[in-house]
Amino acid sequence: MKNHLVKTYSSKEKLKREDELAWKLANLAVDKVAVQEEVTEMVINRIIDNASVAMAAINRSPPSAARSQALAHSRDGGATVFGLPTQKKISAEWAAWANGTAVRELDFHDTFLGADYAHPGDNIPPLLAVAQQMGVGGEDLLNGLVTAYEIQIDLVKAICLHEHKIDHVAHLGPSVAAGIGTMLSLPTETIYQSIQQALHVTTATRQSRKGQISSWKAFAPAHAGKLAIEAVDRCMRGEGAPSPIYEGEDGVIAWMLAGPDARYVVSLPEHGEPKRAILDSFTKEHSAEYQSQALIDLAFRMRPKIDDLETIENIVIHTSHHTHYVIGSGSGDPQKMDPTASRETLDHSIMYIFTVALQDGEWHHVRSYLPERAQREDTVRLWKKVTTAEDAKWTARYHHADPNELAFGGRVEITLKNGEVLADEMAVANAHPNGYRPFKRENYIQKFRTLTESLVSAGEQDRFLSVVSRLPTLNAVEVGEINVVLDELELGFGNRDQKGIF
Repeated sequence: MKNHLVKTYSSKEKLKREDELAWKLANLAVDKVAVQEEVTEMVINRIIDNASVAMAAINRSPPSAARSQALAHSRDGGATVFGLPTQKKISAEWAAWANGTAVRELDFHDTFLGADYAHPGDNIPPLLAVAQQMGVGGEDLLNGLVTAYEIQIDLVKAICLHEHKIDHVAHLGPSVAAGIGTMLSLPTETIYQSIQQALHVTTATRQSRKGQISSWKAFAPAHAGKLAIEAVDRCMRGEGAPSPIYEGEDGVIAWMLAGPDARYVVSLPEHGEPKRAILDSFTKEHSAEYQSQALIDLAFRMRPKIDDLETIENIVIHTSHHTHYVIGSGSGDPQKMDPTASRETLDHSIMYIFTVALQDGEWHHVRSYLPERAQREDTVRLWKKVTTAEDAKWTARYHHADPNELAFGGRVEITLKNGEVLADEMAVANAHPNGYRPFKRENYIQKFRTLTESLVSAGEQDRFLSVVSRLPTLNAVEVGEINVVLDELELGFGNRDQKGIF
C-alpha cells in the first residue's frame, strides 16, 4: 500500500492530473491484478448476503415503491430485479435502483467502519445490473466488485464524512463508477471523469440519518448507485466532470469536508498489488446498525444474570464517540427514545436495541421492530433507563489501525435497585472475523435459506447458490441468472402501481 497526500489547491496552482486523487483511483481501477482465492470466496459470500437481505425486505414499502418505478423502464437485454422472473428485463440504472433499495432496507448487509463508515455491499446491485445489461462474464464482474470494494473501503479508512454532516454515500458514488470502469475495461480517462462526476452528484447531507429518519435511508445508496451508472454512461460518450473534484479550491475538501487547509492521507494498493480490502469488511448477524451488533450479543450474554428485569435501576453503555453521538443518547435526538418512532429510527437507537435484546434474548429483522413491540409498557420503562457515555478506550479502539485491536463494542454496566452492579464488555460481534464464531460460507448460506424460506422454493434456493458459487467461470448468460425469483408472484407484485408519475 502507498500513502497519498490529498489537499486543496488554488486555481492558480498547477496540480498535475497524475497527482489528483480521482486519477489515482482511476489508475487503480485499470490495474487488473489477479484476484486472490480468499477474495473471490468473500465476493461470492457477499453476493449471497445481498440476495438474502433483499428478499427478506422484498414486500416492504421502500423496495415495493422502487420496484414499481423500475417496472416503468423495461428494456430488452436489460437487467433483472429481485423477485421478478429472470426473463423480465429492466434498464440497468433502474434495476440497480430497485435492487439497491431492497438490499439496504433492513440494514442487514455488510459493513466497514473506519474514519467514516460504509456498507460496501451497496456496490453489488449497480455493478451486477450493468454486467447483465452489457453482457459481461463472471470474471469481469468479479474484478469490478473487487475494485469497488477496495476503493470504497480505502476512502472510508482515510476521509471522514460524517463529522462534516455529509452522508456516507459520497464514497459510494466513486467506488461504483470505478468498479464499472474495471468491469467494462474502460480507459483511464473515462474512469477518471466518471469518478469525479459520480462524486459530484452523490454528495448529500446526513439529515437522512438524523432526527425523524425516513425511508430515504433505504433509497440513498440505491440512488448513489443509479447516479453513478448514469455518470459512467455520460463519460463513455465523451462528457467530462468538475475537476479536480477533491482538490479544487471550490471542491469537496475545501467546502464540504475539513476546509482548504485540510490534509488527508489515502492509502491505496500499488501497481500490481492485489486488492484485498473486502477482507477488512464484515457482515451482520442481526438486522440493526452495525455498532449495535456486539452490544446485542452482549445483551444476550448478560440476560441470564438478571432474574427480574424490573429490578434494574439504570443501564449505562460505555462506548465510542461515534456510537454515543450517532446511535446513542449523545445524539440529542428525542426520537431515539420515542416508542412511536419509525423502524429506521429504532434501528439507530442503541437504547432501544439493547433494551429489546436484553428482554427477548433474540433479535429478529421483523418482530423486534414491530410497533406493538416498541410500545410495550415494560419495554418503554426499561428503555428510559438506558443511556450511553463516551469512553476514550472504546473511541481509540474504534479508530485503531491494527485490525486485531479495532473494535465497535463497549462496556455495559447494569445497576440494580439493591445497589448491585453487573458489568461486562464485548469488543466485536460474535460474527465478526475476530469474534466468537466468525461468519463463513455455511453461515451465509444459512442466512440466505432462513431469510428466503417463506418466499422461495428449495429448488430456487439451490439454483441461485449453484450459479453464484461458480462466479469466476460464469458466462454472460449465466451472469444474467444471478437473481432470486419468487415462486408465485403475489397479485400486483410484478406490476406497476398507479400512484406516481412513472
